This record gives sequence, structure tokens and C-alpha cells, in this order.
Amino acid sequence: MNYREESLNKHYEWGGKIEVKSRVEIKDKDSLSLAYTPGVAEPCLEINADYNKSWELTRRSNLVAVITDGTAVLGLGDIGPEAGMPVMEGKCALFKEFADVDAFPICIRSKDVDEIVRTIYLISGSFGGINLEDISAPRCFEIERRLKEICDIPVFHDDQHGTAIVLAAALINALKVAEKKLEDVRIVISGGGSAGTAIAKHLLNLGAEHIVVSDRFGILSRLDDTLSPAHAELAGMTNEACLVGTLADALVGADVFIGVSAPGIVSGDMIKSMAERPIVFPMANPTPEIMPDEATAAGAYIVGTGRSDFPNQINNVLAFPGIFKGALAARAAAITEEMKVAASYAIASLIPDSHLSRENIIPSPFDRRVADAVAEAVMTAAKK
Repeated sequence: MNYREESLNKHYEWGGKIEVKSRVEIKDKDSLSLAYTPGVAEPCLEINADYNKSWELTRRSNLVAVITDGTAVLGLGDIGPEAGMPVMEGKCALFKEFADVDAFPICIRSKDVDEIVRTIYLISGSFGGINLEDISAPRCFEIERRLKEICDIPVFHDDQHGTAIVLAAALINALKVAEKKLEDVRIVISGGGSAGTAIAKHLLNLGAEHIVVSDRFGILSRLDDTLSPAHAELAGMTNEACLVGTLADALVGADVFIGVSAPGIVSGDMIKSMAERPIVFPMANPTPEIMPDEATAAGAYIVGTGRSDFPNQINNVLAFPGIFKGALAARAAAITEEMKVAASYAIASLIPDSHLSRENIIPSPFDRRVADAVAEAVMTAAKK
């Protein structure tokens, strides 16, 4: 199937992928008076007297806002908020399909951090959670950080944390297959943007000790005083050996490659220079840093990508529906590092050790156990 052409035809046919449906039947005077005036005054007064009643008397207890400014949409870049709307609608459809969480797309016509933060804060009382989506780095870091400080509901940038959580789950199982330990392996991440930064921080929280990050200008080193503040922070927690050079230099002797950068930047020779039984996760979409067949031919032991047409698909849909389902059920005010770690282990645990193989390290996006398993892990972490 030509997915691009057929998808465009379907979007014309669908006229949007989500809709609002009433949860109550209004068929006569009594039902109208209960759902609306005069009866509706009573729940209004209850919430006015106790803000927390809004979680019991409205749908915000199961409602997430999916918000973008359209500056980093898929692999398309800055195409604007309206052009990003089909992606946001798709995200909302996934929330409902995989976790029965209601979600609504909101596209903001601004690139100003202050304006975006203020806008989201002002509408946050209508929702139980905020899913930030497709906002370019480094602005996305500041937007998320500030919203977490002022909002009383979970704020989660899926491009960062969803990617990190699912990637970590795949790596946990891949290391078992390759018979290596997380604290021993040297990990090279290509891409110092939102996803690469979140992956590095999450893997450190999981116990990784040897991570090197490279961007388009080369390896990030704490000795480089020309780095941006975001890259300086990232360099300060990675590359303890202060390596310098290119991505090719970083990969020599490395055990794990994680790509969240650009297509075709890794060669077979670079894979050959890695350690024995290398784990290779080239996740640039739609074209990865190296194609799986080329990576395997060069000696990659395990390969995972973001694509559905190859084994070991690392897909964010394994994380965000269950994370929000669990956070909403626990009425959490934030999604913590402990919740993210719990989510990674929950996803990984769904494949028993006896079923793990080089081409089976991560559950399918259509494995219906995933959202509930992640939600349960998140709720347990929230209670702790």
C-alpha cells in the first residue's frame, strides 16, 4: 500500500479522526434539566466549594490535552500548528484506542515560550493531563519545565520521555539477549535534541554509567566551552572520558548505538568498529541512520527501529497511553522519574525471558496488555 497517498484520501473521507460524543442521553425535560439547567447548578456549587470535586463531577479525570505549536512535526519540521493538527488528532485517537483515555488536540499559534506557557496554564483546569507534542528543542525543555512548576496536573513531553521510556524497555531486553549489563556497556547516542537528551537522562536513571552523545558537530564534551546551555548540561552528565571527535570516533568499541538524528549517517564500517554483539537502534523516521539489513550485514547483533516494517519496532504508543491512564487514575500531580523507570520495566516484562530473541525484544504496539501494565506500574510508583 502507498501509505502517503491512501492516507491523504482517507483524511479527505474522514474529515477528522476524532469527535465529541455525549455520555448522557437527553431525550425529555427531566433529562435536560439534570444534565443542564437547573440541575447542573448543584455540581457547579460543589466544585466552587471544593476544587478537588472537579475530578469527580466532570470529565477532566479522564481528559488529556494534546498540545503543539507545530514547530517539530514528525520529520516535517516547522510546518505550523494547523498543519500539525492531523498528527495531534491521530495522537488523540491512539489515547482512546489503546487506553480508553479521552484526548483533545490544541494547536497554538505562537512560538513565544512565555505565551505558550501562559496559554497552556490558563486552560489546564479543563484537563487531567497535558501531553506536549512536536515542539522544537530547546524551547520544549523550557516550556515543559515551567509548566511543571505552575500546573497541578501531569505535564509530559512525549517526544522526549515517551521515546526514552520505550527505548529503555527495548534496551533492557536486548542486553539480556546479548548477555551484557547496562552498567558495563558503552552507549553512543546520535542526536542531542529533545529525544536524545531525554534518552540519556533516563538511561542514567536506570543505571547506565557510560554514555556518549554526539550531534551534527561531533561528540559533546564538558571541555567544550562553546556548547549551548542545554548541551553543556548534557555533556556534564555524560562522556566521563571527555572523548572528542565525530560519531564514527565515538562508535569505535561501543556496545550500543541509539540514533535519534538524521537518515543515512551511519555506515557499515562504523557498525563493524563496534564491540562484539553490538545493539543498534537507528530510529530516525522515516529513514533510519542505517537500514536494518545493512546494519545486520555489518555485524549488528540486535537491530530496532521506529518503523513498523522491521522487527523490534520502538513505538511511543507503548508508553504514553498507559502512562496517562495510570497518572490520571492515581490523580498524580506530576509524572516522576520513578514512574518513567517503572513504565520501562513494565513494558520490558511483557516478554518473558524464555521468549526473548534477537528479533523479539519489545511488545507489539497492538499488544493490548501494554497500556494496563504500564498504567499499573505508574500507579504503584505514584503511590510510593
